[in-house]
Amino acid sequence: MNIRFVIPCLLGLESVIANELRSLEALNVTAENGRVLFEGDENLLARANICSRFAERIQILVGEFEARSFEELFQGVKALQWEEWIGARDAFPVKGYSINSKLFSVSDCQSIIKKAVVDRLGSVYGISWFDETGPVHQIQFSIMKDKVSLLLDTSGAGLHKRGYRPQANAAPIKETLAAALCDLARLRKYHTLYDPMCGSGTILIEGAMMVHNVAPGVNRNFSAERWDVIPDRVWLDERNRARDLESFDSDFIAYGSDIDASSVELAAANAAKAGVASKIRLEKRDIADFTPMSEKGTVICNPPYGERLLDIEQAQELYRIMGEKFIKKHGWAYYIISPSEEFEKEFGRKADKRRKLYNGMIKCQYYMYFK
Repeated sequence: MNIRFVIPCLLGLESVIANELRSLEALNVTAENGRVLFEGDENLLARANICSRFAERIQILVGEFEARSFEELFQGVKALQWEEWIGARDAFPVKGYSINSKLFSVSDCQSIIKKAVVDRLGSVYGISWFDETGPVHQIQFSIMKDKVSLLLDTSGAGLHKRGYRPQANAAPIKETLAAALCDLARLRKYHTLYDPMCGSGTILIEGAMMVHNVAPGVNRNFSAERWDVIPDRVWLDERNRARDLESFDSDFIAYGSDIDASSVELAAANAAKAGVASKIRLEKRDIADFTPMSEKGTVICNPPYGERLLDIEQAQELYRIMGEKFIKKHGWAYYIISPSEEFEKEFGRKADKRRKLYNGMIKCQYYMYFK
């Protein structure tokens, strides 16, 4: 079965996700603003959910068409082959959004899409009432400039929810973004990673999982696992494949520290849950006392932002201290994500490279120092 998929993603990560999908053997990978499209079979559906480090969720693209009236919307939805995925007892709630379109009432669109799917499935199954007591098939619609996309969510909870971080400290970085920071820093098995403002340890954990090829979703469940149309063996095969690719034979060590003792304790607990505690060393320490433990190193950090945790002056002072501590030295690279356009000025030198990324809704720059 050839399936068309869509991955919605954080802006700035489209190319990172596209490269990852190609490594997972996805076909016809295309990156667009805020989403990546690709094709594959049932195994790839499971593999992408289990193995993708950067995707927010994996969606099936059921169909796309243009609609400028509710009648066009109804007929367009009804023409799609919903029975390929949704059974007579399955639940199929509808949600979505409309932007710059003639069909601007989201609640009306929701009702019409639901009615059209009911009509289609009713005619296929020969029933007039759906009790919807079976597994959930979340229908997601997006209407952008009158172009309608109809999707089925296969993930359930967002893919950033790996399962190792039931609790986090204030303003945590999303796991998917933390993994992307490590990927963009070209973190490898022979590197020594540092995060001197580690908080709940997300960057350290995602880095350790990435270099040892630990699939982020191998220990969690997904909505599509409960769907009758996908055999259980598909999920079993893909979990076994993912575990076979794990390898902890490396020189990699990650050093994390934080000024807050409770954050350090939380990071240790999270690292243990993620199965990478043996690769991570943690201690309570101020950034002003940052001391490297190796000849070479890669520093990746997400310092507190003035608009979130500290006032602007404190953030600027923090950047100045980082500039003093993160010295230009052979074998050392520094990667810092910050929303401050003045970061380089406070840090004391211009980045070798910058990349625009979004931390949630906050527009940031990823400042890279590697020369």
